[in-house]
Amino acid sequence: MQGRSISRGIADGELLISSEPISFLSGVDPNTGIVVEHGHPLEGQSIAGRVLAFPYGKGSTVGSYVIYALKQNDLAPAAIINTEAEPIIAAGAIIAGIPMVDRLPPEFSRLPTGTRVTVNGDTGEVSYDETA
Repeated sequence: MQGRSISRGIADGELLISSEPISFLSGVDPNTGIVVEHGHPLEGQSIAGRVLAFPYGKGSTVGSYVIYALKQNDLAPAAIINTEAEPIIAAGAIIAGIPMVDRLPPEFSRLPTGTRVTVNGDTGEVSYDETA
């Protein structure tokens, strides 16, 4: 699937999907990689090493630094996919060296959580194992 490249690099992992935006400041614990925002669909789940897909970011610009802290703690997502990237998440992905894409075609929304995907932030492409 072809999207738009936001942050360079290539990574793969299990897809973790949220229908809701994510605030990294106060929404994700940088010391555990666990989503801690009360009532969030991913509350209690680890984002570490997974391909995190969510519509867009929300909250403070400090969220960019939380993404960077997650990377420094080896707890960051392997890659990020957004419906529409915005500056907070894009800046965090870029400074942390996390591959990121957005604007994927509608068929992306049919992939279930747990699907193994590869995100190519250099080209904006996302591929997945169709036999899984």
